Formats: sequence, structure tokens, C-alpha cells
Amino acid sequence: MNDRPVVIGAGELLWDIYPDSRRPGGAPANVAFHAQQLGLNGAVFSRVGQDELGTELRAYLEQNGLCTDWLQSDPVHTTGRVLVDLSTPAHPSFTIEENAAWDYLELDENARKLAAQATAVCFGTLAQRCETSRAAIRGLLALAQSSCLIVYDINLRPPWYDRQCIEESLHAAHVVKLNDVELRVVAQLLEAGSDDPVEVARHIQTKYGVDLVCVTRGADGCLLVDLNGVAESKGIAIPDVDPVGAGDAFTAALIFGQLRKWSLPMKADFANQIAALVAAREGAMPKLAAEFAREMARFQ
Repeated sequence: MNDRPVVIGAGELLWDIYPDSRRPGGAPANVAFHAQQLGLNGAVFSRVGQDELGTELRAYLEQNGLCTDWLQSDPVHTTGRVLVDLSTPAHPSFTIEENAAWDYLELDENARKLAAQATAVCFGTLAQRCETSRAAIRGLLALAQSSCLIVYDINLRPPWYDRQCIEESLHAAHVVKLNDVELRVVAQLLEAGSDDPVEVARHIQTKYGVDLVCVTRGADGCLLVDLNGVAESKGIAIPDVDPVGAGDAFTAALIFGQLRKWSLPMKADFANQIAALVAAREGAMPKLAAEFAREMARFQ
């Protein structure tokens, strides 16, 4: 590892299966991938099968500059796959195979060393559906230094979530990101007493000790709420190509801005721009390092 900040995506790495193709994906892995494209050190803490699909995923990450030392190889379970349905383009639906390799992620010695190097860790809800992977992710978070930024992307994938998992994850996080559809579900689950985004954000901050809550709204932009204020950023008009992975690019850009201590409006605008670039391309991990660099130059 070089001296750039290390951003870990902890959880699922898989293939998104479209009607006509398959593309690399998995929310936390997408975050690490886009963090790498933003000039940070992206690290994927996940697990693939000892199969052709796993070999291809490993090769794709390496070809794009990510170190795969923390990508475990499972001799029993196969590399994860998700069927993507874009019938409603703004809100894709997913059919997620069970008992994938990433469900059996382990906190091995390699992962322990990685935790000590982490500047930020992003994790979600889905990879905690299995007790084995949940323990590995929670263990990684526990081993991170006190200065490490912990980001929880709620990322609900029915039926793989419950109130207990969400609450425990919120308690572990400094930053929480969710979309406008998830916000209504979470507001009801947590008995927030309202589905107004700012009121729900304040409820999460007060009850769970979270510093920053981010609500993405797709084409309608985003809302960021920290302990001192609220910022909104309007949506960006883009070609309707593929929204899969755009939210993860948003999260990576948000981490970038958070580490640089940017203002709330600046973080909102930058994350919106990065997400829009990804939404305008096919797949969750399009190669956009040059485009990201141009956006970074505009915001520095």
C-alpha cells in the first residue's frame, strides 16, 4: 500500500447479470472501485469462489489498480451472482443468489492487518445476512482505529434485512447513506414518527450517534444532514442508461469529500456529479478515472 488513504469496501463482490451481459458489482466493492478511481486506495474485503467467475472478478479489480490481497477464495461456495431487472429504470430490482462465497467471508489474519491500515470502511446490510460474514464485517469494524471513518450504506435488499441488524449497524457508523425509498422503510422500522427526510435524519443522529446522514434521490439530487445544518443538491440531467452502481459512486465521492473536510454543500454537489457520471454508463464499475479527475479539479 502507498501513503494514500485506504478505503475498504467490506461485503459482497459479485456479478450483476443483465439480460444481455454480466458486469462486476456488489455495493461495497463498487465503493472501493470508485474510491480507487478518485485517487484513494480502494481495497475490497470480500470472498469469491474458486471458479472462472471468481478469477475474472479478481482480474478485473487488478486491471483497474486495486490490490486483491484481501479477496478471499472459497473452495466450497461459488462466486456470487445477482439478476438485475431494469423494467423500472429509476429503481432496478435484484434477485440475489443465496449461499454465495461472500456469505462466508472470514476475519482472517490478512483482514486484521487491513483493518489497522484503514482510513475509511464502507459496509452495508446485505452482506450481514449470513452469520459468518456478519461476524467478519463487525470484527473488521471493531479492529479499525478510532480515527477511521465508518460509513454504513443501508442498501436494503428484501428480504435480507431486519431492525436489529440496521440498528446495530447504525450504532457502529459515523456516516449513513440511504435512498429516498429506503428512507420511508427505515423510518417505519425505527419508529421515527415521521417520514420527513430531515426529521428522520435527526432521529438517526440523536438515537444512534451518527454524524452525517445522506439521502440520495436519483434524478432529483440529494440531501445531506449533519449536526450543524442541511444541504441539498439538485439532480443532474443525464442520458437514462444504467443507475446500478451510481449510489455507490456517490458514497465513494462522499468519503472523498469527508476526508478532505469539505463543506456540506460542496460534498453534496461533488457526490452528485460523480454519481451522474456512473449512471450515464453501463455497469456498476465503469472506467471513469479521467472523468473523475476532471471533476476533482473543478472542486479543489
